[in-house]
Amino acid sequence: MGKNIISLILLIVLLIAPVSAHAGVPLETVKGHVDKVLDVLRDTSLKGESMKKIKKEKIRFVSEKMFDYAELSRRTLGQNWIRFKPEQQQEFIELYKSILEGAYIDRIVSYTDEKIIFNKENPLSEKTVEVQTTIITKKADIPISYRVIRKEGEWRVYDVVIEGVSLISNYRSQFAQILANKSPEGLLDTLRKKAGKA
Repeated sequence: MGKNIISLILLIVLLIAPVSAHAGVPLETVKGHVDKVLDVLRDTSLKGESMKKIKKEKIRFVSEKMFDYAELSRRTLGQNWIRFKPEQQQEFIELYKSILEGAYIDRIVSYTDEKIIFNKENPLSEKTVEVQTTIITKKADIPISYRVIRKEGEWRVYDVVIEGVSLISNYRSQFAQILANKSPEGLLDTLRKKAGKA
């Protein structure tokens, strides 16, 4: 999982006090989601172990608005996407989301005081934009780019690139290896077990 752990700190965008420059709609959209999560993290009524579950649910609610999990899933599977039946595609989306959230939600609720600078937007296509940011930590400055797509008038994150490592590319290679030897149902079964839903 090595680089995976770094890549999947995609939700670290939810940890940090943002500073924006060259703001446009995609950048401001991402920043807006960050602000909502920061409100949850700073809510004094949600402190303590007994409130952790509620805090996680509130963060999940924001992530649902922030990320386009269907687009993330489709791009992660790449050409293998069409091998899945519609109901399998939907299950894959839910399992993939569950795995990502389950593995990294604890990192969010126990955040420290890192800062993120929103640098600029870089158009990738007519409907996609890369929001370039930098996380400022005590040890290093880490470049992170959030790729967002416009659908039905909304901008949502579909990929995260940390120090040149794409979340989509990272998981695509893992899933492709599994699908080289297993059917779509075989991959789903693997993910069910990983997500604790077998």
